[in-house]
Amino acid sequence: MGDVVTSARKTNRMARLYGATALACLFAYALPVATPAWSQEISAPEVPEGSQMLLEADTLVYDNDKNTITAVGGVRIDYGGNRLVAQRVAYDRKTSRLVASGNVELVDSSGTKVYSDEIDVTDDFANGFVNALRVETVDKTYFAAESATRTGGVLTTFNNGVYTACKPCEAKPDRAPIWRIKAQKIIWNGTAKTVRFEKSRFEFFGFPIAYLPSFEIADPTVKRKSGFLFPGINYKSNLGASLAVPYYFALSPTYDLTVTAHGYTKQGFLGEAEWRQRFNSGEYTLKIAGIRQNDPGAFDRGVNSGPVDDPNRFRGMVGSTGRFDINPRWQFGWNFLAQTDKNFSYTYNIDGYDSYIYRSEIYLTGLNDRNYFDLRAMKFDVQEDLLDSNLSARNDKQPWVLPSFDYSFTPDEPVFGGELNFDVNSRVVHRDDLDVGFGRNPLTNQNFVERVRGIDGTDGRVTGLAEWKRSFITQGGLVVTPLLAFQADADYVNQTSASVLAIEQMAQVQGVAADVRSSFFRSMATAGLELRWPVLFSFSSGSQILEPMAQIFARPNERYAASLGIPNEDAQSFVFDATTLFERDKFSGFDRVEGGTRANVGLRYSGTFDNGWTTNALFGQSYQLAGRNSFASPDLVNVGAYSGLESDTSDFVGLVGFATPFGVSASASARLDEQTLEVRRAEVKAGYSTRPLSLTAQYAFIQAQPLYGFSTDRQEVTLGASARFHENWRAFGSGTYDFESGVVTRDAIGFAYDDECFSYSMSMLTKRDPLKRQDDERTFGFTISLRTIGDFGSTTGQFAQR
Repeated sequence: MGDVVTSARKTNRMARLYGATALACLFAYALPVATPAWSQEISAPEVPEGSQMLLEADTLVYDNDKNTITAVGGVRIDYGGNRLVAQRVAYDRKTSRLVASGNVELVDSSGTKVYSDEIDVTDDFANGFVNALRVETVDKTYFAAESATRTGGVLTTFNNGVYTACKPCEAKPDRAPIWRIKAQKIIWNGTAKTVRFEKSRFEFFGFPIAYLPSFEIADPTVKRKSGFLFPGINYKSNLGASLAVPYYFALSPTYDLTVTAHGYTKQGFLGEAEWRQRFNSGEYTLKIAGIRQNDPGAFDRGVNSGPVDDPNRFRGMVGSTGRFDINPRWQFGWNFLAQTDKNFSYTYNIDGYDSYIYRSEIYLTGLNDRNYFDLRAMKFDVQEDLLDSNLSARNDKQPWVLPSFDYSFTPDEPVFGGELNFDVNSRVVHRDDLDVGFGRNPLTNQNFVERVRGIDGTDGRVTGLAEWKRSFITQGGLVVTPLLAFQADADYVNQTSASVLAIEQMAQVQGVAADVRSSFFRSMATAGLELRWPVLFSFSSGSQILEPMAQIFARPNERYAASLGIPNEDAQSFVFDATTLFERDKFSGFDRVEGGTRANVGLRYSGTFDNGWTTNALFGQSYQLAGRNSFASPDLVNVGAYSGLESDTSDFVGLVGFATPFGVSASASARLDEQTLEVRRAEVKAGYSTRPLSLTAQYAFIQAQPLYGFSTDRQEVTLGASARFHENWRAFGSGTYDFESGVVTRDAIGFAYDDECFSYSMSMLTKRDPLKRQDDERTFGFTISLRTIGDFGSTTGQFAQR
């Protein structure tokens, strides 16, 4: 007899070569079925160079006559981080065939596990058979088949296969998962790089809900392949129910095309196409979309419907984005939108272009340490549904910014022991239509110019600013920071006679002089001093810091501040609160500069406690000590009016907040009249967050600001809640109530289910016009997400924005 039997569990040098070959064959054959075609790449496990193979078995049998080697009983082969466990492993050197049987378990170095009753494969793994196959991948996806055969080294056929990304129930492993795909045959083509499912069905909790005779997807080695993507479903009251079916063209590893067909029950067919191309240094996209509306009358009268005598039927857009890295410090890019009307992309939720205010721009930016460079040209589009004939329409009054330039430079080395910073800002603004706001005289019932938000013409400005400051700490802990700053501006204005007339009419109404110039120059020098004295109170249960603060800035009056005439484009938005109390210049932009001598004083507090509580507070006031108060000076948009700074003694501003370790947090900020303590502006936020329950509340109040165009108080409250009433189920809702109109302007409600492999949500959103000028708008949406498969339904972003 030619048999040699070696008993006992020990390493056998002769078996290493055959064991290594066997193990490599097993992994190369079995592992391609371990990862279904949705997410992972197929590859044989990599074995580090010089790896040692360890073979253990109760018995090793060498049959020299049959030229076979067999390991029997508790077989375990470890090689390069890969492991094979079976009851019996036999390798035939004549036929180059390997058979592993008896509770076969393969674990590769990545952690993917393959279970089978028997694996029979040639050593070149071109042909073979696997019986009762079950796979568990590293990312917790699961695959099983009654049997699998491989022929020609190309085709692998799985018989009665099942795929799911849901973890089996440990208590009841035979229970059907939430979802799974069953197929009579699953054919993997290694040449065509495809996986085809034949006679397949999709099951939900074990119940079949969809049958597909045949469908094909890319195999795991292909990251991009042409084919249909998951469709989307949505509903909007003026569009109807919609179905979006995208098709993806994988034209090249560096560029692709996605074409989407949208069908709306009320408005018809919308076509959309997006081209994407990537380079080593960046990427760009190009998108087009268009529709011929079947029923423009389904919309309220406006841009979406068009005028009565000219319905808006043919609508479309073209948009592009780009971003390229010139080098690690410099970047170039653009965002661009052009459309047949100003509301198309917003109405039809064109992804990437559906914001209510869209900014088209081309830019060049640079960043190096604390130094910054930004050059861009911009055009703003307001995607409103108001016709141009409506006095409230805003889009045609938006400017071109050609260009805007910002540069900031901070030397690395201290200058006179302190920090020196240089800033340069420049902008050129062009507007084709005069942008004015009107007030109405109650006695004559006639309109008058109340504010000039933007001139008709071109306005350019260049600003340079230098600031130096240095902090000293005394022995008593007082922090003293002197500051010096100098700013210079040069402006050029070329405006129409209509703009000049509007400025003169506004000046006449306010009883001030009109000083309209074609060019002007101004400068502002500032000397300042800041004092801070942080005092630490430490005790056994925590620590608290109490920090009195005081600032004084001495400077001349703001030039041209006594008259109207200087355009204000970038300093129109202004809020005086606790966060801006200690700003050197409280204006939001460079078109206005604060003048006169001003002092800011306040008290800052923070606390940290061992029980997890944290607290913070700030309270203070500002004083105009000398010179002209810039916030009480005339301005084309009345930026200082109702600010709380227009008097020599400002309103009080403050904020307070706390957070707890058990999920409760709250904050409140307010501006109070400096004499009566009447609330001028307030905001309160509160929240509670734990795993089963999350609550949020926000209240905002702004007193009437007639010169800003708000003749009545504004106050509203927004409430939101999310409750998890089961491990995987939750309900959520939110609502906003306008106190002045007595209308719930926005409410949403929905429920959702989510676990490790499946999520589902259904929501309903209603929007109401507080002035009751338009009908209520309702949107219904749902989303189904199958892990590793994709999402189906209307996206959360679409639902939330509408």
